[in-house]
Amino acid sequence: MKILTADYILTCNDKFEIIKNGAVCFDEKIIEIGKKEEVIKNNPYARVKKLSPNSVIMPGLVNTHVHLEFSANKTTLAYGNFIKWLKSVIEKRDILKKSCDNECYELAIETMLQSGTLAFGAVSSFGDDMEVCFEAPQRVVYFNEILGSNPDKIEEIKFEFERRVQKSFKYESDSFIPALSVHAPYSTHPVLAKYVVDLAKRDNLTVSTHFMESMSEREWLDSARGDFEEFLSFFSKNAKPMYGNALEYLEIFKECKTTFIHANCCNDTEYEKISNMKGSISHCLVSNRVLNNPVLNLKKVISHNIPLCIGTDGLSSNISLNMWDELRSALFAHMNFDVLRLAKYLMQAVTKNGAYALGLEDIGYLKEGKKADIITVVLPGHVEDAEQLPLELILHTKEVKSGYINGERYV
Repeated sequence: MKILTADYILTCNDKFEIIKNGAVCFDEKIIEIGKKEEVIKNNPYARVKKLSPNSVIMPGLVNTHVHLEFSANKTTLAYGNFIKWLKSVIEKRDILKKSCDNECYELAIETMLQSGTLAFGAVSSFGDDMEVCFEAPQRVVYFNEILGSNPDKIEEIKFEFERRVQKSFKYESDSFIPALSVHAPYSTHPVLAKYVVDLAKRDNLTVSTHFMESMSEREWLDSARGDFEEFLSFFSKNAKPMYGNALEYLEIFKECKTTFIHANCCNDTEYEKISNMKGSISHCLVSNRVLNNPVLNLKKVISHNIPLCIGTDGLSSNISLNMWDELRSALFAHMNFDVLRLAKYLMQAVTKNGAYALGLEDIGYLKEGKKADIITVVLPGHVEDAEQLPLELILHTKEVKSGYINGERYV
């Protein structure tokens, strides 16, 4: 049993309580959290560690959406246009896969760990990263992803997908949780999407899907026109949308816990549908920017009461898996928000909301009885006003001082 004391504790709970001159007592779970003197007095046999001046204790970060399989990418893929990028992914996929071995995956995971990401949602199309994710120190929700639009290959795709899913169940543990992913409405046949949702409902699994990432997708589902018309003609001469509209696609997921990735091109009706389904939205701002996609309308997300979480996406469309880099980008991009209010909102997105989206109900904010997934950060100077704390953390943090998972130190 140990106690950490710090200038500030950022709980990231619903009330966003901040404790000045606080302490956390924990073993595998948090035993007590509060003022330093009281926590030390109530736990006289705990080993006390006083952190450096200007230290902050807070929950570990949660990256809800990351593709590790293309982590070898630096300058191989084409940016600036979603369809152009998608073509380059298809053309260079095998090269990038072969270039990313276990060491490549481990480096990506270690980068996330050192920057305080103690849980992440790994989306995997091939399963090559499964063993490395199982060995990762962090909690990993492992999204086996399905895609395919050819009706003649549905059974073949289902067979291969089932093989990967069953393999992931062999690794299942407290820190490796199998989950399912439907790639996107433009790439996944309705039979396959419904098949995955049925599996999720049967086994109570979390689901994710890319949705309304680009205006090309918006135009394709709305009118069967635009960039996707030409792109998909390479695969089928008479390509047509596989869903009558976006709402028809959303309806498939109505009975399972789903995170909708991106969702930056949704209309109000679709946001309302996601809200009614109690779905989440994973915001991947840097990826959206480099692919020239619109910025997510946070005011609409908030007005529809949709939990916002944040993902880095993969190095296929980002230059960093560091969540602090992603937070800074989001802070600077959403100019129509008060900066202090936005910083607080984003901090909950990468902690409490991220844990909710991944189904990790025992982490995400600091409270007695929660698992002790904790990070500590040292700011470059003293912060007198606690209201400034979330903003200062986002502006100045690149790596954490320490990180504990289940009370055990990994950083």
